[in-house]
Amino acid sequence: MASVVLNQVKKIYKGGFTAVKNFDLEIKDKEFVVFVGPSGCGKSTTLRMIAGLEEISEGKIYIDGICVNDTEPKDRDIAMVFQNYALYPHMSVYENMAFGLVLRRVNKEEIHRRVLEAAEILGISDLLGRTPRALSGGQRQRVAIGRAIVRVPRVFLMDEPLSNLDAKLRNQMRTEIMLLREKIDTTFIYVTHDQTEAMTLGDRIVIMKDGYIQQVGTPSEVFDSPANIFVAGFIGSPTMNFFKAKITGNIDKPYLYVCGEEMAIPKKILNEIQIPEDKNVLLGIRPEHIFISRREGIAGKIKVSEMMGSELHIHLSTEDGVPVVIRVPTLDLDEEQKSSLSPHNTVYFGFHQHAMHFFDIKTGENLRKTSSFEKKRNSNLT
Repeated sequence: MASVVLNQVKKIYKGGFTAVKNFDLEIKDKEFVVFVGPSGCGKSTTLRMIAGLEEISEGKIYIDGICVNDTEPKDRDIAMVFQNYALYPHMSVYENMAFGLVLRRVNKEEIHRRVLEAAEILGISDLLGRTPRALSGGQRQRVAIGRAIVRVPRVFLMDEPLSNLDAKLRNQMRTEIMLLREKIDTTFIYVTHDQTEAMTLGDRIVIMKDGYIQQVGTPSEVFDSPANIFVAGFIGSPTMNFFKAKITGNIDKPYLYVCGEEMAIPKKILNEIQIPEDKNVLLGIRPEHIFISRREGIAGKIKVSEMMGSELHIHLSTEDGVPVVIRVPTLDLDEEQKSSLSPHNTVYFGFHQHAMHFFDIKTGENLRKTSSFEKKRNSNLT
């Protein structure tokens, strides 16, 4: 097993386009780290640089304390699972899983033992004689993972391995990867654009945008304390709501003026944030932290009401035209209440104060006391 360290890593393509910028990260031995972000953010490029499939333009990558910038991919002792499985169509499942070991001249008895052991872990022992075309998408993905497992790598790299599967199978495979991680106990680096995969699989999540790291943290850290507007809007489904607001009143009795309404704000919250001189802020509030009231609060007209089974997703617009999404549990709603949450109806809503997030309107940064990571990241951006 091994740690992985990336020190000021950059990837600059011909023509000057910089895909990855000042990438600094330390991944601990046996840690499961997920790179997540929108298409084109640099996450797969970073993974390929770790694997040795992309040349590093600047910086250094260390695996278990050894710089691997000039080390060939085959000598890095890593295994990679690709999005498209990359199985040999003319070979059986057994031959696909054994092929890498054959090239390394591992003896036949050891190859046989490793293949059977990996097949047992993945539940594909009865598929070893089939060819890939006789397998379902989920089975092919298991074979691709099995081919990587038999190498007993120090680092396991996975590049969007579930993106070609349907929703039900993706959920099932996500669970199986979590169980697999416990069984093979190695260092995982996983790339995805799916925040659900990131939140459920990762010990830590690396959120990227435009080649930069936006935030690194545990799933709860990036959800509860997003570093900036991008992270706040990217993590969470439905996405966080944002409102232009102004802090008014005095230090003993502060208020928040938002959407034409003035509401009290706890002093504790003000003590935790750095208030801009003009006191204008961007308020962030997640859909599950908005409550609907009868006749007081901010007014909004319902546009769409989505029944999701255990909850309703209410899409509405305020009188100022601000779009808002509210999650409403359906368990305690009677038919009359559900009917009142239909399109074209007007409702009033407020915010759970403990769940408010405040961002700088100009920079997009979270106004909570800046962490050491944020200070370092901001220095890289300037």
